[in-house]
Amino acid sequence: MFQDMTKTLNQSMGPFKDLINIQARMLEELTRQQMACTRSCIEATMQQTRELQHCKTPQDLMALQSAYASELEVSLRDASKSNLKALAEARHEIEQLTQDTFDAFAARDENGDAQL
Repeated sequence: MFQDMTKTLNQSMGPFKDLINIQARMLEELTRQQMACTRSCIEATMQQTRELQHCKTPQDLMALQSAYASELEVSLRDASKSNLKALAEARHEIEQLTQDTFDAFAARDENGDAQL
């Protein structure tokens, strides 16, 4: 009886475990992407600082600032696209998990037994 109850509990918790795994993968991917974006921004800032010393005119400074802003914009835009993609993939997996779980419950007879 205890083994049956444990088996039933593990089966019923399966979708919840899958949900946690999906969320963990999503968070790992978002963290990896944010670290890459942060690294890119820091590198751009360091390059900007090195280049700043070579500016001789206000036009040089404006061109340098413009290039720096453009580089940051590209980095942030890429990070945003990657983040949205990771979120969309996780959402799709969660929707599929939810649908599969509902389908599994719908496929039971009046006694709660799975229909084959």
